[in-house]
Amino acid sequence: MIRVCFVCHGNICRSTMAEFVFKDLVKKEGLDKEFIIESRGVVADVGDDIHPSTKAMLDKNNIPYTKHYAKQLEKSDLEKFDYFIGMDNSNIKLMKKILGNTDKIYKLLDFTKDNKEIDDPWFTHNFNITYDDISKGCRALLKYIRCKDK
Repeated sequence: MIRVCFVCHGNICRSTMAEFVFKDLVKKEGLDKEFIIESRGVVADVGDDIHPSTKAMLDKNNIPYTKHYAKQLEKSDLEKFDYFIGMDNSNIKLMKKILGNTDKIYKLLDFTKDNKEIDDPWFTHNFNITYDDISKGCRALLKYIRCKDK
C-alpha cells in the first residue's frame, strides 16, 4: 500500500484539489486499491469544507470528490504516510517543522521539469492555473511512484 498525503496551508484549496485529482488518476489507472490518499494543512482551517472555487474546478474537469473536513498536519502523521507532498516552499518549511527533517517530504512540482511553487489561489484567485499545475504535478508524481516501485 502506497500512502500519500498532500499538504498546503489551510487544507481547503490546493491540497484538497491535489487529493481528488490524484485519486481520480490512480482510479483511472486501476491502481486505487494500491493507494491511500489524503490531505492536510500546515495551518488548517480545521473542519472547513473544500473551497467553493476548488469544487468548481473539480466539477469543470469531471473530477469526483467527497465531503471534506480540513485537518491539520500532525507529527503522528509521519508514520501514517510514505509521501508528504507540499505545494510551496513555505509549506515545505512548516512540514519539516511539524514532521522533522524526513526524506518523505517533497514539493509537488519537483516531479516535473518546472520545479516551481504552486500559487495559492486563496490569494491569486486564479484556480485555473492552480488546477493546471496540480494536474501536471500529480501525473508526474504517479509516474515517479510507478517507476520507483518497479
